[in-house]
Amino acid sequence: MMKAFAFLPLALLVAVATADDKPPPTVKLPLGKDTTYVTGPLDKHGYIDYEAALNAELSKGITRDNNAHALLVQAFGPAPEGSDMPLEYFKWLDIPVPPRDGDYLVGVGTYLRDTLGLSGERLEAVFEFLSRATQRPWASKDCPPLAEWLKANQKPLAVAAEAVKRPEYFNPLVSKRKEGEPSNLIGSLLPTVQKCRELASAFTARAMLRLKDGKLDDAWADLMTVHRLGRLVTRGGTLIEALVGIAIGQIASNSTLAYLDHPDLTSKRALACLKELQGLPRVAPLADKIGVCERMMGLDALQNMRRGVGGLAALLGPGEVVIPDEKKAFEMMDWTAVMQTMNKSYDRLSAAMRLKDRAARLKEFDKIEADFKAIKKEFADPEKMAKLMKEKDAGKQMGKALGDVLMSLLSPAVQKVQQAHDRAEQVSANLQLAFAMAAYHKDNASYPAEFADLAPKYLATIPDDLFAGKPLIYKPTAKGYQFYSVGVNGKDDGGNTYGDDPPGDDLGVKMPLPPLKKK
Repeated sequence: MMKAFAFLPLALLVAVATADDKPPPTVKLPLGKDTTYVTGPLDKHGYIDYEAALNAELSKGITRDNNAHALLVQAFGPAPEGSDMPLEYFKWLDIPVPPRDGDYLVGVGTYLRDTLGLSGERLEAVFEFLSRATQRPWASKDCPPLAEWLKANQKPLAVAAEAVKRPEYFNPLVSKRKEGEPSNLIGSLLPTVQKCRELASAFTARAMLRLKDGKLDDAWADLMTVHRLGRLVTRGGTLIEALVGIAIGQIASNSTLAYLDHPDLTSKRALACLKELQGLPRVAPLADKIGVCERMMGLDALQNMRRGVGGLAALLGPGEVVIPDEKKAFEMMDWTAVMQTMNKSYDRLSAAMRLKDRAARLKEFDKIEADFKAIKKEFADPEKMAKLMKEKDAGKQMGKALGDVLMSLLSPAVQKVQQAHDRAEQVSANLQLAFAMAAYHKDNASYPAEFADLAPKYLATIPDDLFAGKPLIYKPTAKGYQFYSVGVNGKDDGGNTYGDDPPGDDLGVKMPLPPLKKK
C-alpha cells in the first residue's frame, strides 16, 4: 500500500521509478512547493499523480485497525450506492473487498419500497415520521415500518457502533480511472459520506425508541455513536466531508436534547454524560482541507487542462471564461505562473481560516471575496485575454491571469463553510451547558438564577457567545429556561431559529423542549 510518496525528494522518486529498469518519465511541469505543491509520484507521462499523492498524505499514521472508516465500509458493503467501488479504494484501506452478499446497511427508502412495498402517501407518512422520530421519543406501535427498518439493520448498526470507537478516519479519494489514465481527483467518489448520514438517522431514531422504553443507557450509547461519527467524518480530506460531519453533529445534538429532557435523568447521569461530551474530539479544522485537499484538487484539474484533458469549458463549464484562441493561449502560457498564483491563493485562504480572532477572520474573508469578485468582473470580457496575448511578457501575464480566474471560480465559499464550523462549535458548547443546567436542577429543584452559579461544581468555565464575543443570553422561565447565541447575523432574534415564525438564526436551548412543528 502506497503511503510515502507525497513529499519525497525528486531524486528518490526517480530511484523508485527506475527500480524496474524502466527509464524515468520526463518531468512535464516544474516541480516544487510553489508550483506542483508535491514532487511526486509521477505517472508514466511525467505528470504528478495527485490522487496517489493526496491519499499518501491523508493516510499517514493510518492502519486498518485504527481507521474507523475501514470498519464502516464493512457495514456499507462493496457498493454503497449501487455500483462497485474501485479496487484501488480497498487497497488504500488495506482491507479485502467485502463480499457482495452480506448484512449491509439498507437505506430507509430502499427498505420501505423494496421490502415493505410502501408507496405514495404511506411512504411519505413514514418519511415524515422519521423526521420526528430522530428528535423525540416514540414507540414501535407509533410507526411499525420504521421499527422494522431498524430491526433489519441491527447487524450493520452494531458494526458501525464498533467502528466509531476507533481513533482515526481515512476515506480514500479514488476515481474510476483505468490503469495509465491521468489523475482525476475532482472525479473521486464519496458514496460512503451519504451512508454516514443514513447511519445518523438510524442511530438517533433507535435512541429515541430506546428512550421511550426507559432504556437510558442504550439510548445514550446510540447518541454518543452519532456524536463520534460526526466528529470523525469531519476529519475526511474534503470540505464536503467536513460539512456532512457538521450536519451529523447537529442531528446528534437535536436528539440529545430530548434525552436531556427525560424525567428519569439524574444529576449523576447528567454529569457523566457531560463528561463524555467534553471528551469528544473537536470538529476538525477546515484550514488543512483548503491547504491540502482542495489545493491538490485544483492543481490536478489545472494539470489535466495542461495535458489536454479538456479545456476551460471542461473544467469550469461553458461561458465562464472565454479565450479567443484557447489552443494558442495554452501553448504560450507560462504554467509556472498559473500554479504559483493558485498556490498563493490557497495559502491565503488557509491562513485566513487559521485566524483565531473571529472579527479578523471575517475581515480577511471579506477582502478575499472582494478580490475574487473584482477578478471575475475584470475577465468576464474575452477581449481582456486577447489583449494579454499580445503583450511582451504575454505568457507570464496570461499565466497569472488564468490562475486568478481559476481561483475566483473554483475556490469554495470558505466564509459560509467557516460559518457552519462556527455554528457547530457553538452548538457543542450549548449542549454541554444544558447538561450542567440539568444536573444543577436535579440537585436544587430549580435552575440557576445566572450561569455563574454553575461554576465550578457543574461546569469549570461558562462558554460565551462565539458570535457576539460576550455572555450568552439567558432567560429563566416559570418552568424552565431559554438561553441562546445571537448566531451568524449577530442580531438578537429573541431565540428564534430558522424554523420559527418569524425565523431567526439564533442558536440555543429551551427547556422544557417545545413541541415539534408540523411540516
